[in-house]
Amino acid sequence: MSSFENRLKASLSAEDEAFLKDLEPDAGLFQQMGSTFAGPLGGWTVYAFIMSFAMFGLSVWSIWNIFHVETTREMILWLALASFTMLGVGLIKMWFWMRMNHLAVLRELKMIELRLVKGD
Repeated sequence: MSSFENRLKASLSAEDEAFLKDLEPDAGLFQQMGSTFAGPLGGWTVYAFIMSFAMFGLSVWSIWNIFHVETTREMILWLALASFTMLGVGLIKMWFWMRMNHLAVLRELKMIELRLVKGD
């Protein structure tokens, strides 16, 4: 056994194995989404999730107001607000999907690490 394998085996902890059991290899979409709410960035995920709903509500309200204003200036301002809030929702959703991808890559790396240690 090489020194790399010895160091890898020594660094692998029971916490890593528990992490892998938490993240099933063939987790469905909703399981992957749920796993983003755990861990060190779980609080940020909850905050982003709430903010995306708030921004979506604000964008719907802005679009509604576009059709009920009297001046062109007000229409442009409501349109700008609607555009920025829809952009914000899109960016938050992109962050959320990138977080899910990050956890999937991390799961795969841990599985490779365990295979190296176990000698599979």
